[in-house]
Amino acid sequence: MPTTSSTTISQQTIKSHHRFNPKSSSNMNPNQTQTNSIPNELLLQILAHLPIKSIFKFKSVSKQFHSLPKDPYFITLHNRVSSKHPMVLIEVSESPGSKPTIISIDYEMGSSEFHLGLCWLNDRVRVRASCNGLICCASVRDKGIYYVCNPMTREFRVLPRCLERNVTRFYPDGEATLVGLACDGDRFSVVLAGNHRSFGHRPEKRFVCKVYDSTTNGWRKFITIQEEDFSSQISRNQVVFTRGMLHWLMIKSSCLLVLELGNDVWRRLALPVGINECRVYLLEMDGCVSVVQITDAWMNIWLLRDYETEEWEMVDKVSLRCIRGMVPGIFPICQNSEIMFLATYKRVLAYHKRTKVWKEMYTLKNGSALPLWFSAHAFRSSFTSCS
Repeated sequence: MPTTSSTTISQQTIKSHHRFNPKSSSNMNPNQTQTNSIPNELLLQILAHLPIKSIFKFKSVSKQFHSLPKDPYFITLHNRVSSKHPMVLIEVSESPGSKPTIISIDYEMGSSEFHLGLCWLNDRVRVRASCNGLICCASVRDKGIYYVCNPMTREFRVLPRCLERNVTRFYPDGEATLVGLACDGDRFSVVLAGNHRSFGHRPEKRFVCKVYDSTTNGWRKFITIQEEDFSSQISRNQVVFTRGMLHWLMIKSSCLLVLELGNDVWRRLALPVGINECRVYLLEMDGCVSVVQITDAWMNIWLLRDYETEEWEMVDKVSLRCIRGMVPGIFPICQNSEIMFLATYKRVLAYHKRTKVWKEMYTLKNGSALPLWFSAHAFRSSFTSCS
């Protein structure tokens, strides 16, 4: 994995990029000499560390800064910086049936609410997946309607309704067993998959998968024969996209179910030996697949080092003595090499791996009948477009 700082960028990239000039020399004001003396690249590096909400407010400074959120070089730079700072996105409802409030939690900035939740979608939705700054939402009122949106920029796309019948018909909401979102640059895909189940019958061996491609704005479908019924084995809220593949954790089979999006091929990856003896969770860490194992006293963090040989390495072993009373109801949500976020029924905690310090990031005082870990998703701030 690259070890360069998030505030550095290759000189070759800087030279090849057109120079961003916040104040042209022809309009230079003597009172602004000190500001204009800052090199453009350094100024962009500083602005790339600002929250997206602050950058949009910063647009009013000048005409040149107004185009900052659309500048390809700056977007790439900001996305690179934000990828080093994981966040947690949670849905909180004051009462059953009410529109949820979306809360983002950042280790340095604390917690903040997205104004009025996702009301700009003009629909009551439930977040099903998250990837690289985009989230996939399913309509609660209209089954089969999905949205992909960027809650930071408020851009969204309504996915065309698939003409095929539903992938599955099962408790609680008739949605697909697997819902995955894969975002790579300006292109994203949404995956709906599950064992076909006719009304009143047990699931069949046909595993149906439908994939939406943002470049074609359409769905494709392929069917494979699977001997097992995955609906009772998959951890639905935990899906990881990396290396062009989506990963789901199969709890009972001690393996990962992997979809290669480029080839429409399903495969399995074995978990570390003996890891199925306790609670296991699937996360991503700095572009690699990671598995977290929780026992009564320890949290073991594994990293998949080699896909071909399925080689796993334990990279950290964390004592849980400081939060012993919370261990039975704690769930890892997201992480990087320095920070891990975990959720309980009413709290969101952060663990700093280098200093070994636990920090309470958010506490729910009222509302939300469901545990926070049920509606928590890994997230990061991004200018990624979905329109």
